[in-house]
Order: sequence, then structure tokens, then C-alpha cells
Amino acid sequence: MSRINSNIPSITAQRVLNMQTGRLNTTLQRLSTGVRIISGKDDPAGLIASEKLRAEQRAILAAQTNIARATNVVSVAEGGLGEITNLLKDLEDLVDRSANEAGLSDEERAANQLEIDGILSSIDRIASSNELQGKKLLGGALAYTTSTVSAANISYLQLNSVRVPQGGKRAVSIQVTTAASQAVVSYTGGAVGATPVTIEVTGNLGTERLTLASASLANIASAIVQSRDLTGVSATVASTNVRIRSVVYGSSQFVKIRVLNGTFTVAGSGTDYGNDVKANVNGQTITGDGLKLTTRTSVLDANLTLAAAFGNITTGGTTRFAVTGGGGDFAIAPKLDLNSLASLGITAINTTMLGDSDTGFLYSLGTSQANSVSSGNYSAAQRIVRVTLDQVSSLRGRLGSFEKNTLTTSANSLTVQYENVSAAESSIRDADFAAETSNLTRSQILVQSATMVLRLANQAPQTVLSLLQ
Repeated sequence: MSRINSNIPSITAQRVLNMQTGRLNTTLQRLSTGVRIISGKDDPAGLIASEKLRAEQRAILAAQTNIARATNVVSVAEGGLGEITNLLKDLEDLVDRSANEAGLSDEERAANQLEIDGILSSIDRIASSNELQGKKLLGGALAYTTSTVSAANISYLQLNSVRVPQGGKRAVSIQVTTAASQAVVSYTGGAVGATPVTIEVTGNLGTERLTLASASLANIASAIVQSRDLTGVSATVASTNVRIRSVVYGSSQFVKIRVLNGTFTVAGSGTDYGNDVKANVNGQTITGDGLKLTTRTSVLDANLTLAAAFGNITTGGTTRFAVTGGGGDFAIAPKLDLNSLASLGITAINTTMLGDSDTGFLYSLGTSQANSVSSGNYSAAQRIVRVTLDQVSSLRGRLGSFEKNTLTTSANSLTVQYENVSAAESSIRDADFAAETSNLTRSQILVQSATMVLRLANQAPQTVLSLLQ
């Protein structure tokens, strides 16, 4: 080498040394942090993919937290319902014992009524005090709000789960396609003369024998009506006939008239069965139970009872209403959209809401009400308590199913999903220590080699001095 102003071998050695030092530093960073992608320049595409996966991880963790909070809500509500169930059992015990009139004194019956009033008060108190973070879970805080519900067409409405669009409403249309009917047997024989006639009237609740003599059509109907609580069969005068019919609608209801003595003319065989309503609910064909309809879809989960005047329309009867909001929406999935929300509705659980319009409501068992102990309507009171107990038990079962089949399964699925997303993110972003330690050894050797070469390159121009001697 005869030129010294530009030491090309040195420049080359410097470039190689800097490059090998950079690789060594990168390897050291990866080994010290455990991460392969430290900045975007390390792997731009990998950085984008890993950041998306990290966002998914955060969303999954948030969903798991949301599920835990939803479980707390369900547990608190279910705890209150459990205590109400115990009170309802005590209530039936009091009603049943009060019905034993001949074996109780007036003081004992009054004491039973006092205890019944206390139970009713306790149910209302639990409903109003069962809360979580200020939300009265059994007081209607998680009930859905509706508009244009016609009381003349729908006598009872329970919304269990409705997906309501954000800022919108969920329209519900009910069209009767087959009318519900009562079981009906017509008496066509006119007034009963002085000769006694004995008939047996049988319905869903039981059988009663009636002896009629010198009875007009109105008296015949009245005699049957007086036994309706025993038989489940009522009667009305229709022109020259008496229509003997089941109190309740549906295919499970029946009326059977059997003549035991004398002449009592009825149309047909003397036995008839009712029919269940059929309706289209938002286009879904549903066969009901009497006037009761149950729809179970991902969009609408509801129990409703049609009013008799509407449910026995033969064809074409339509009623509409809208769910405008309310309920409880739980975000239990990483993606926030309407399909990922779990919706739950809990109506107010108090004595004015428990029961139904056909059987009666729970508050009617209180002092001075229609079904108090003093009224003597023990059979009606028992049916109200049992209907109420069924409603509360059904709600507890629905909450349990929601927790088991929705919340728990979602939590289990999210746990597996988090593992898989974490594995995918790790394969992209985390450092492979086996490879990096190998790279460290290689880089250390190359840095040392480049350093030695640079030293030799820097010494090479000194040979020019020999030309000046």
C-alpha cells in the first residue's frame, strides 16, 4: 500500500465491526428482555400482528372480568329469590292450616293472618333491599321497558332476554292463527221440573255431583258456578241453552257431564276438550299452552299470556308492542357488538307483581283483601301461592341456567382463547433463547475478529515509512 490518506481496508473493517457490534447489541437486548421485536425495525409485519394479538388479550381479560361481575349480579339476585322461596313455602303452610276451620279458634286464625301479613311484608322488603352497587336487582332495575303493550290483548308479559339495538327498539308482533278455546258442553233440555235430576260435573280440578229440581236455566248455571272452585267448570245461560265450560283455556282442560238420575239433555257425547292458541311471534310459529305463549330465540325470550278476548279470535288477530330498553346487558365477549352481549331481564319481585290476572296476585292474601284468611277462599289462596312459587322457582332456574350455560361456559371458552392468543403472540414477539445464545456466540467471535482485522488495517500504512529511509 503506497497511499495513506484513505485507508480503504480500515474503512471496510470499521463497517464490518460496526455491523457485527450492532448484531451483538441486538442479541444482547433480546436476551436481556426476552423479546425478539423491540422496535418496529426489528420486524414491521410481526410488530403489527403482535400488537393486534396483544389488544385481543386485553379484550379477553376485560371480558373475563365482566363475566365475574355478571356472576356477582346473578348470585346476589338468586340469594334473595332463595329466601323468598322459603317464605312462600311458609305461606302455603299457613294457608293450608288456616283452612282447617273446625280445628282452629278465631284467635289462631287471626294469628295466622298476622303471620301471613308479615310474610308478605318481608317479600316486599327483600325485593326492595336486594341490591348490588345501588341497583335493586329484584325491584325492577333489570326489567325491560316497553311501549304500546295493549292490556286488552296481553294480560301478562314477562321478558326474560331481549336484544335491543343501541339507541333503538325491538318490535314484537303477535298474530293469532288458531284460537284458544275452553272445553264447552251445551245443555239443551230447558228448565228442570219437579222430578229431581242428578248429574256429575267433572273438570280439571275434580268432580261434583249436583241434584237439580224445579230449576230454571239460570238456576242450573248458578249451581254449576257455585262448584267451580271444586271442578274448574263454570256455566252461563246462552239463549235457550246453558253453556257449561272450563274456566281455563287449553287442550289440557276438559268438561264431562254424566247423568246419574233423570233426564238432562246435552249436545254430543257430554265431553269436550279445549284448544291451545297458535300464533306467529315475529314470524315464528308457536303453539301455546291455553292462552300462554313462550318464545325462545336469541333475539327474544319471553313468556306472555293473551287476554281471553284476544286469544280466542279465530284468525288474523294481531297485536304489537316494542321493547325500548332496560334489562341487563353483559359484555361477556372480547368483541363488543349486539351478538356478543348476554341479555337478562328480571321483573320486579313483589306481592303486587307475583301471580297472574287469571289466578290472582299475592297481595290479595293480606288482611281485608279478597283472599285473606277471613274470606274463606283457601283454594284460591293456595293456587295463588303455588303459581307464585312456580314463578319464583322458574326465575331462579333461569338465573342458574344463565350462570351455568352462558357465563361459566363463556369464561371457560375465554380461558382457552386467551391461551391460544398468548401462544400466537409469543411465537411472533418473544425471543428464542436457543437461537439467540447461538447468535451471541457467533456475534462475539465476529466482533473480536473484526476488531483484530481493524487493528491490522490501521497498522498497514506504517509500511510506507520504509520508503522514506
